Amino acid sequence: MTTTLTIGSHLSASGGWNALIKRSHKEAGTTFAFFPRSPYGSRSKSLTPEGAAAFGEQLRAEGYGPLVAHAPYVYNFAAKDPAKREFAVRALAEDLQLLAPIAAAGQGVYLNIHPGSHVGQGADEGIRLIGDGLNRVFETVGADGAAPRVPVLLETMAGKGTECGCTFEQIAAIVDHVDERWRPYLGVTLDTCHVYDAGYDIVNDFDGVMDEFDRVIGLGRLKAIHVNDSQFGFGSHKDRHANIGQGKLGLGFFAQLVNDPRTAALPMILETKELADTTHRDEIAQLRALVRQSQ
Repeated sequence: MTTTLTIGSHLSASGGWNALIKRSHKEAGTTFAFFPRSPYGSRSKSLTPEGAAAFGEQLRAEGYGPLVAHAPYVYNFAAKDPAKREFAVRALAEDLQLLAPIAAAGQGVYLNIHPGSHVGQGADEGIRLIGDGLNRVFETVGADGAAPRVPVLLETMAGKGTECGCTFEQIAAIVDHVDERWRPYLGVTLDTCHVYDAGYDIVNDFDGVMDEFDRVIGLGRLKAIHVNDSQFGFGSHKDRHANIGQGKLGLGFFAQLVNDPRTAALPMILETKELADTTHRDEIAQLRALVRQSQ
């Protein structure tokens, strides 16, 4: 039998819920990512609460894997400015509430975030602020006593500037700072470009890196993969994606990624440059072709 990857790309939400589904069909995806609001932080005019449940029902009926929505990059839970931290808390809670009807319809969905940048306050203070912010988010969405429907995923970062979350220890420290009530709703997205750029040698020691992830964070928290090659490579801290097989990671690494039982079943999201006809159809097919057959 052949394992079928749960794979897609980050799609534009322009045109609303139905347009997202059409774009996913065009690239032959079985999951995808999207911004639940404008990348600049304002509420989406296209994605309204009224259509979310029907969107979830259709995807579930079509057999989609979990979606991996992406919070806008403007959120910074570790900002010096309290107003910026307040905005991140409020907006993320609103995003989770927008996505909740999708989960209620039986369609899996996560919300991925960049943990934040400490902007000179130090990593320890940044981690504390991120944990505090996440506690407030979960307290907001769980205010009625019901469990949060949509888990939050912390993305592994490349270590550019003052980013928090560029080591497994920092990710684990953020998780530890979140109240035990909410930790079951907190997971991790491993970005292949970011983790390599951060200094984890997933090309030459994939097993060792995965073992370290398991020891420090726990593989049970690994819920999604951002599938990106790296322009600048190991330890560069540059965070520049390359198309699959055209960067420093190479096709051999991606063949291991899509066949390793620790990662092969997870939703995989491409964040690479669109090469033709404004879709990632060819790259999705390329990665599926790397899946080995097993008896």
